[in-house]
Amino acid sequence: MDYATEDTFLFACMTNISELGIFVQTRQPHEIGTRLRLRFREPAGELFELNGTVQWINPVRPLSDNRNPGMGVTFVGLTQQARLRIVELVKTIAFVRDSAN
Repeated sequence: MDYATEDTFLFACMTNISELGIFVQTRQPHEIGTRLRLRFREPAGELFELNGTVQWINPVRPLSDNRNPGMGVTFVGLTQQARLRIVELVKTIAFVRDSAN
């Protein structure tokens, strides 16, 4: 997944997604309230772009065992079609994970 702010373009790992938002694993989370443009490819290869806002952060804590630094991003301005695509993506990811066990 990649994302952009007004002045930054970065690549990060998406570790959790729901129809309401996404967790972006990064050692450099943005401040709460930062607006992002998220872009990733669905399993079928289609490009999917969404807007989001950072709702919370899990900062790097050098002296602790924080294995998941990053930020929780809430989707903003989703159309019904985009929401349905996310729901299908979540189902696909859940199915693939369940099948792997």
